[in-house]
Amino acid sequence: MDKFIVTGGKKLGGTISVSGAKNAILPIMTATLLAKGKSTLTNVPNLVDIQMMANLLRALGAKVEFENDTITIDSTRVNSHKAPYELVSKMRASIYVLGPLLAIFGKAKVSFPGGCAIGTRPVDLHLKAMETFGTKIKIENGYILANCKLLKGAEIFFEKVSVGATCNALMTAVLANGTTTIYNAAKEPEIANLIDFLNKMGAKIEGQNSSTLKIFGVKNLQPIAMKMMPDRIEAGTFLIAAATTNTQIIVQNCSATHLQILINKLREVGCTIKINENSIELMPPKIIKAVDIQTLPYPGFPTDLQAQFMALMTLSNGTSIIEDTIFPDRFIHVAELNRLDANIKINKNIATVTGVKKLSGAEIMASDLRASAALVIAGLAAKGETTISRIYHIDRGYDKIEEKLQKIGANITRVK
Repeated sequence: MDKFIVTGGKKLGGTISVSGAKNAILPIMTATLLAKGKSTLTNVPNLVDIQMMANLLRALGAKVEFENDTITIDSTRVNSHKAPYELVSKMRASIYVLGPLLAIFGKAKVSFPGGCAIGTRPVDLHLKAMETFGTKIKIENGYILANCKLLKGAEIFFEKVSVGATCNALMTAVLANGTTTIYNAAKEPEIANLIDFLNKMGAKIEGQNSSTLKIFGVKNLQPIAMKMMPDRIEAGTFLIAAATTNTQIIVQNCSATHLQILINKLREVGCTIKINENSIELMPPKIIKAVDIQTLPYPGFPTDLQAQFMALMTLSNGTSIIEDTIFPDRFIHVAELNRLDANIKINKNIATVTGVKKLSGAEIMASDLRASAALVIAGLAAKGETTISRIYHIDRGYDKIEEKLQKIGANITRVK
């Protein structure tokens, strides 16, 4: 099992590039099932999650080739409606095959998903949406059994905003008979990217970037080629890392529009930020000011940047309050940050972070994807050597993060 050895306190600086967005690519990979033939996705990073999704599509009968940031998916011979436990159990995003399988076969057998350690993340909103189309749902032996002779357009009201359920509802609705309206839909940029992809395939979806989506069902879709959007979470991680380590940095291949709430918060912290067409330049603060955050659905502060921002706040001049309203249990990283001499206390879904003058290196353990990034940031800022174990988590969402950080001067090494 690999680990990172990080020697903190080294002066960093330079330009770092952002890869394609994992959270956009995964549902789009499953959307290729909706059209017979070859679809090509470019700007695709080599991540564990993407490799796992490729294996799942292969198990359904698709031919998947991945080389040089380009993935080609040929769905011509997709012949199975079963997503098996041994694959689905490793990654929560596997649930994205439910809608496409139902749309093309009229039935789906999908194992309950797994692969995440940040608290309960039920799929009830996905299942309720499928039932609205006229689908009969049964739960049997750990599998979701979905059957529908004819998918009918419907009105779907989500009780709370869900990115995953919005994706599944969209991919089901595009081939349903009639018109579907989705209320309280997620507005994340990754949803807009999926809508772009589906519309280019021949779908008819209106309301992009709003909470109400209208989908006019079509009879068939065509395979296409499309470049994937940049990863806003990776870009945000690098900006926070720069602020934490007193680094001037240029983050390339990113969209400031997708990161406006983070940019506002970093300016409150004391950073100077210059926005260019495809890049963001950050000058670190002289003194890190304590700033409160509350995670919310887009365009609110992303839960996927909560842990990284907490790492920044450990060195702030004051006390900050961090509340996660999306995943209340997403604070496993707190104990590890405290091992680096941070001062963080938790009460339910609220963390109180009292800034300290310095962090000290120690042996720590990653618990999930974004926690891993937070520990890397803290290790880069800490005095001395930090060893981070279980870094297979970070490989799920960051493509060779240590190599990117090395290019801006970080002393970080991957050890087998």
